Amino acid sequence: MLMWTVHLEGGPRRVNHAAVVVGEKIYTFGGYCTGEDYESRLPIDVHVLNTISLRWKLLHSPETLDSSIPYQRYGHTAVAYGDCAYIWGGRNDSDGACNILFCFVTVSETWSQVETQGWTPGKRDGHSACVINHAMYIFGGYEEVVDRFSDDVFRFEFSTKTWTLLETKGPRARWRDFHTAVGIGNTMYVFGGRSDMGGNLFTNMEMYCDSVHMFDTVTCTWQTAISRGFRPTGRRSHSAFTHNNCIYIFGGYNGYHDVHFKEVFKYDTECHYWSYLAVPGEGPCARRRQCSCKINSKVYIFGGTSPTITHRGNADNLDEEERVVLTDLADLHILDLDPSLKTLAQMAVLKYRLDTSSLPHDIRWELSAMTTPNAISRPINSNG
Repeated sequence: MLMWTVHLEGGPRRVNHAAVVVGEKIYTFGGYCTGEDYESRLPIDVHVLNTISLRWKLLHSPETLDSSIPYQRYGHTAVAYGDCAYIWGGRNDSDGACNILFCFVTVSETWSQVETQGWTPGKRDGHSACVINHAMYIFGGYEEVVDRFSDDVFRFEFSTKTWTLLETKGPRARWRDFHTAVGIGNTMYVFGGRSDMGGNLFTNMEMYCDSVHMFDTVTCTWQTAISRGFRPTGRRSHSAFTHNNCIYIFGGYNGYHDVHFKEVFKYDTECHYWSYLAVPGEGPCARRRQCSCKINSKVYIFGGTSPTITHRGNADNLDEEERVVLTDLADLHILDLDPSLKTLAQMAVLKYRLDTSSLPHDIRWELSAMTTPNAISRPINSNG
């Protein structure tokens, strides 16, 4: 039984950022925030979430940029390998897209540029990255220099620091960007993303695929997965995470229908079946471009952008006009995929408004952070 358990405000306000898990901490890199400067060449920012205390910390960054540090960007990817985070791709408003691989060592909190060999992927953003069997796989994205969507698969081997453009077999997943890719066993599963009626060319006639595509990393073979059940609408800029050989999808946006999503879907990779999950608790609002990271059975979802209805009218508040604007978010939600008896008991205490005055302070704080209509969100200082 899944459950939304925690909702807190006050984290980093970021859109199209990228995050990884190392130990019990979540590291999130870069991203976009309305009103901030993305034309100056600034070092990328790094925020860290301590998942025990649920406090964010902004790490100190150098005042000047050099070749060992990635510039601030959005639409990039981050993967964890050992104690390191590897950042690739993405773009900003002054430098455009990037194809340099950077490594962030979480122990020393230091950056370096990785010296690679082989066939480096072209500069892009909106691609996907996942780690399978000691290698990182890059798929899709929008290549800025050649002005096209990609359907290529690149492999980066951590041991040799070598890039390889893979020769694939079978029907490829369509050219796309802002999809998700996750690894289970030897297989990369791709879902969603924005495609175009023009194929690899950008014609502004968007398509949204609702199929699951499987890429066998051993045989380099593509296959369209069987999809039974209630499959989610095609979308982009959503979240995907895995648990017990199942893929979970949250949020996202369909530009054809101009709809943001907030539901949770599950795809069982063993029986090839989609399920819509009615999750109790106060979940996140509809959004896209958020991050999600899983530690054990808890999924941490934070940031993104959400549509908000505003009103405009004259001085007498007559003839009001509604319009929808996107609001960048600074919240944190926790989805517990396998809540413990303690968590269920805490939720019951909140649901039935039981007296907690005699409980220890730490337990009362845990209760205050848990999501119910009467819960009090504990503010988080993004500076520590």
